[in-house]
Amino acid sequence: MQQIKAHLDQIATISDLDWDFFYSKLQRRVIKKKAVFLKINEIENHISFIESGVVRLFIPKEDPEKEITFGFSFKNQFISAYDSFLTQKPSAYQLQALTETTILSITYADLQEVYQKTQIGNLIGRLTAERLFLIKSKREQNLLNLSAEERYLKLFKERPELLQVIPLKYISSYIGVTAQALSRIRKRI
Repeated sequence: MQQIKAHLDQIATISDLDWDFFYSKLQRRVIKKKAVFLKINEIENHISFIESGVVRLFIPKEDPEKEITFGFSFKNQFISAYDSFLTQKPSAYQLQALTETTILSITYADLQEVYQKTQIGNLIGRLTAERLFLIKSKREQNLLNLSAEERYLKLFKERPELLQVIPLKYISSYIGVTAQALSRIRKRI
C-alpha cells in the first residue's frame, strides 16, 4: 500500500483522513501470469494500481496471431479499460497479466464515493485521468510520427526490461509490424 501512497503523494498532498478513507476502499488482487482479467464485452468496474507485474491491453481475434496489442502498463502505473470504466459500457478490448501481477483496485462505486467524501478525491481522479490521456496521446503520436524501427528503439530505451518479460509477438503488434518485420528490425540494430 505504500507504493500507491508514494505515487499519489507525488500528485498532491493527501490528508490522513482522506488517505484512510481511500485506503479502506482498496482491494489487493493477485492475477496469475497470462490470465485475462477483463474480457471483451465485460464492463470495467475497477481502476487499479500495479504494485508489481506487467499488463497488456489488446483486441482479441479468432486467430491469436492477429491479436492487436495496443498498450502495456507496469509497476507504479494505473491500469483500467478506462473508457469502459468511465462510461460503464462493455469494453472493446481485454486486459491480460503477462507476469504474475499484484494490483490494488477500487470499484467504480467506491471511487465515486471517494470523489464525494474527500477533499482530494476529485483532484487525484482528474490528475490520474490526465496521466492516462498523456500516455495514450504519446502512443498515438509515436504511431503517426515514428517509423517502426524508431518506435522499437524508443520503447526499449524507455523500458529496457521489456525484452525479458514481453513476448516479441506482442511487441511487434504494439509497434504495428509483423513478427517477421520486427525480426528484420532487430537484426539491423
